[in-house]
Amino acid sequence: MDDVILRRFVAGDLHWLAARHQDLYARDEGFDASFGPLVTGILQAFCDSNDPASERGWIATKGQQRLGSIFCVKETDEVARLRLFLLTPEARGQGLGKRLLRDCMGFARQAGYREMVLWTHESHRSAGALYKGIWLAVDRIQVGVFVRSEFDRTNLACYALSLLQLSEGLAKSPSVPP
Repeated sequence: MDDVILRRFVAGDLHWLAARHQDLYARDEGFDASFGPLVTGILQAFCDSNDPASERGWIATKGQQRLGSIFCVKETDEVARLRLFLLTPEARGQGLGKRLLRDCMGFARQAGYREMVLWTHESHRSAGALYKGIWLAVDRIQVGVFVRSEFDRTNLACYALSLLQLSEGLAKSPSVPP
């Protein structure tokens, strides 16, 4: 994955990213057709009102092929939210997820955030293991419910992570360069 470039998200990525979320979540999680428009709304709001000093989105590319995304958005003055973390199937298992997380968390620290939160689906075991492996100190985990369709619900895990503790953990972790 050395030839993969992480570049800033631009509005022209919106439809691709929403479609990839819709396709992969429908295929892998059974989400219905309402999920794509939800992601489109999140991305449109980001395009309309993000503050580049405190919020950023990245797209991982190899040549002209988009491979994934990650976003850091403002929750409060001290708390960032990790959003829209996605890797295409062909990009998984090669260290790109760690690289995206490292860059996103580094940006959050530089932007002055003290904590980062995220929601992830319980069924995303590999992502959960990645979060726990990188974030050596998880302050709290809460479980919520996300509606996949009007007839189905799935549990979500909410991770709240101290970016101050994270800085120390990243420096000690041989798998994630500082």
